[in-house]
Amino acid sequence: MRSRRSFLQSLGLTGGAVAAATVSRVAMAALPEPVFQTSPDTMAPLMPHSGRPYNPVVTLNGWTLPWRMNNGVKEFHLVAEPVVREMAPGMKAHLWGYNGQSPGPTIEVVEGDRVRIFVTNKLPEHTTMHWHGQRLPNGMDGVGGLTQAPIQPGKTYVYEFIARRPGTFMYHPHADEMTQMAMGMMGFWVTHPKARHPLIDEVQRDYCFLLNSYDIDPGSYTPKIMTMLDQNLWTWNSRMFPGIDPLVARQNDKVRIRIGNLTMTNHPIHLHGHEFLITGTDGGPTPKSTRWYEVTADVAVGQMRQIEFVADEEGDWAFHCHKSHHTMNAMGHNVPTMIGVDHKDVSRRITKLIPDYMVMGERGMADMSEMEMPLPDNTVAMMTGQGPYGSVEMGGMFSMVKVRKDQKPGDYKDPGWFKPPAGTVAYEWAGPLVEPTRSMDKSPPPNVELSVRKPSGHAGH
Repeated sequence: MRSRRSFLQSLGLTGGAVAAATVSRVAMAALPEPVFQTSPDTMAPLMPHSGRPYNPVVTLNGWTLPWRMNNGVKEFHLVAEPVVREMAPGMKAHLWGYNGQSPGPTIEVVEGDRVRIFVTNKLPEHTTMHWHGQRLPNGMDGVGGLTQAPIQPGKTYVYEFIARRPGTFMYHPHADEMTQMAMGMMGFWVTHPKARHPLIDEVQRDYCFLLNSYDIDPGSYTPKIMTMLDQNLWTWNSRMFPGIDPLVARQNDKVRIRIGNLTMTNHPIHLHGHEFLITGTDGGPTPKSTRWYEVTADVAVGQMRQIEFVADEEGDWAFHCHKSHHTMNAMGHNVPTMIGVDHKDVSRRITKLIPDYMVMGERGMADMSEMEMPLPDNTVAMMTGQGPYGSVEMGGMFSMVKVRKDQKPGDYKDPGWFKPPAGTVAYEWAGPLVEPTRSMDKSPPPNVELSVRKPSGHAGH
């Protein structure tokens, strides 16, 4: 954590140096404390200390931004700045984000709250802030040049509006979007209902995370912002497996997971072992008549999806994007398929010149998870992660929902690997193999006369 004093000194804002044109008089009384977080771990839920009560969310590999109450207004302070984000153990990225991280901290409010957000720009270029999905005055919508002047470097702007409807939203810039969003500038917003809502159930676990992606070459640190679809790192909250924390639940907890997509493609998010209902979108809670059970929900670009299920099956259940390339790390896109190619002769010749040369891909790509090859600096293996039975052979947008009957309410610590009851694990068959029965008789097929009716109406053979 960094203090407010050191932050203000770095901006030259001590002594009331903020330009009056960029901060209203009511806000000039004192800026809210800017709070920073650099740990990549999932932080405990932030229980509301003031304002209306609510059941807080848990941001996967993230945190909730603290606030202060000022004459009935809930005030937050976001700082847009360059950040260093650990994407997985052994790899860091130089991104742009908010308050020390990318994505920025989650903002949690309650329906009907008057919200005031101070946005300070510490980037090398101007920025704005768009509140994705919110109903608000046009001048607070944050589209640079259209609804406001851009926030220049070193300046602070104030956004103020009422959180008019409960739901799951996002925030991100609407200025030089191609650069700033590709560099990781985004965050989550949750508006809780102010009272019991007929379409919003109470849950014991409420998780949220953003889908995002990057193109960062092995050995480098900064994303290539011009890449549209060929990203090589697919992430949840700028983390990739095995760096994504599990989503933990007590058996029979009702679990809500809120997912937002700010990548350049859609993501079919799939949960093992359970069925879920889609109970909300960025338009609000879904009518109950439109809900049906799914195990995969497609989240398109710019969309939010809110899913709910009862975690009634114990175990470590995979939870991932079902696009197989999105569960891999540092993946090249121009690698030829070598399955079935005999490398022995050419490999023998190459190793005379390059002793460390290793053959890859002739039996499939699973060997990648077993080879102890030296990796370039600042990258991770394409297929990685160790489970209780060996390599998980995953990466990218992959995690687990860990359900335990003895997990304490409100406990989000990783319980370790599931120990299944005896007789409930797939095993190798050691007995004899029975000759299979063929579905077709081995005798020659009977003669079949084919009659064809020609367009003239005459039959032909």
